[in-house]
Amino acid sequence: MKTMQWLLRREFWENRGGFFWAPVVAGGVFLVLFMLLLAIAQAAADRSHIQIGLVRLDSLLKSVDPSAMQAAAVGVDTLILTIVAMSMFVTAIVVFFYSLGAFFDERKDRSILFWKSLPLSDRDTGISKVLSATVVAPAIGLVAGIVTAMGLLLVLCMFAAFHGQNLFGLVFWHAHPVRMTMLALTTLPLYAIWALPTVGWLMLCSSWARAKPFLWALGVPLGAGILVTFFDLMQAIERPNVWFWEHVVGRMLGGTFPGGWLKHASISFENGIRTPDDMLNLATLGNFYSALGSAELWVGAVAGAAMLVAATRLRRWRDEA
Repeated sequence: MKTMQWLLRREFWENRGGFFWAPVVAGGVFLVLFMLLLAIAQAAADRSHIQIGLVRLDSLLKSVDPSAMQAAAVGVDTLILTIVAMSMFVTAIVVFFYSLGAFFDERKDRSILFWKSLPLSDRDTGISKVLSATVVAPAIGLVAGIVTAMGLLLVLCMFAAFHGQNLFGLVFWHAHPVRMTMLALTTLPLYAIWALPTVGWLMLCSSWARAKPFLWALGVPLGAGILVTFFDLMQAIERPNVWFWEHVVGRMLGGTFPGGWLKHASISFENGIRTPDDMLNLATLGNFYSALGSAELWVGAVAGAAMLVAATRLRRWRDEA
């Protein structure tokens, strides 16, 4: 157990620029841009003496009816999940390139010779890299997104307070920030399972390729997709060619990006989201985790695990890049 902890720490400290600082800086930039937007709106209103957006809030909420207040609460809940998704998008890019260089970089800088001189098994090293890509980095991204969302709501409430309005009731009473943040955190296992085929494929390329793993990682699935489409090969199993792009190419290259598993969850937006109850009825653990009943999710996870095993075994003799 202590060995795995130290291996995870090693991966974090060697990649803390991407794992930690990338989502933190992205969140900070988003907050700064939001405050600049409010400042510009305030300056424009002061010059023209007209109501613009959130400016002149002294009379805005006084005329809001209950249905409009409910719609605003839905907007707050949606905003929280959207900001978290944006943070996870940044983390997805980090995880993509981390996985692509996980085994290749240690051969390139010859650090693998040092690590192989230690009493560390290839299995433990491989597991630490997989956990870093599917658990550690996404968890940091989720937390960074939640902090960014809470910071944005706090800035919004303070801005409203300077204009004689109290938005804290809307944010913390009508909306559900705590529930939305907890819901976002509990999707981490789904993200980890969904990302396995992409992480597995990228790490396999990282372990196998002697040069330019990025070109191999993209070229093989994209080339296969082009051949399948050109020769119309999916007709042999009575499937459209787009099926191959979505279920093979997409799973090999896009699994690190957030929300891919949502299409397999029991969530329907046919009737729209008009009230907080609609949001709460859709955004539940039961609905989200219904994706676990998808065969595609588990087939991809098994394929990803097999590629990770192959990548770990290749590490034993691919000593030079």
